[in-house]
Amino acid sequence: MNPTSTPTQNSSSMQDQIQELEKVSVRTVGRKATITKEELFQAALNLIGPQKSIASLSLREVAREAGIAPNSFYRHFKDIDELAIELIDRSGVVLRHILHEARIKAARQSSIIRSSVEVFIEQLDADEGNLSLLLREGYTGSTQYKLAVDKQLNYFQQELQDDLIRIERINHSKLAHPDLVAKAITQLVFNMGAKVIDLPTNERKEVAEQTMIMIRMILEGSRHLDEAQVK
Repeated sequence: MNPTSTPTQNSSSMQDQIQELEKVSVRTVGRKATITKEELFQAALNLIGPQKSIASLSLREVAREAGIAPNSFYRHFKDIDELAIELIDRSGVVLRHILHEARIKAARQSSIIRSSVEVFIEQLDADEGNLSLLLREGYTGSTQYKLAVDKQLNYFQQELQDDLIRIERINHSKLAHPDLVAKAITQLVFNMGAKVIDLPTNERKEVAEQTMIMIRMILEGSRHLDEAQVK
């Protein structure tokens, strides 16, 4: 014991440590003592899997999957819709980071296209389920969920546009309307994802190869576009 510590200080310190342990501890039997947002997100992802919509979940289902009392759910979200929108935002952030890293690591433009599409396809089967969530809610979700997905797609477009401009500058070339190029590529790739999500691997590869060719056509067309003809 520190000779300068008083009994009161030691008691207070011990109580603080006990309280901290109680916060992070998880009961091995029955319900959890505490829950985090991330655990609730994971519980929702576990329940919806690759096919089910978030809209079909009930608060009690998520609480049961997370191992908490239903009332504990309200410490983080007011209802399932709020959880769903935050989960869509979270999935978008995670996926954008993965795709951005793939573009950064690729050395050449051709490899950037290939690595981005291949990583996108890989994410269809990723355990986290971020891409399948965005695809499903973007096409079949409620208006509120679709708007949340659209917001993430806008972020995808902006980040892709920034990367395309950077790459073109390195290659001493320039794209006409890089904003529209990024939008076209984003829509093309996400439509491709929705099309192949239920296909076997060999058919996915065929569609992915076609998508890469389409992306190259968009890029080449933009480089040689006559602005006067467009206007």
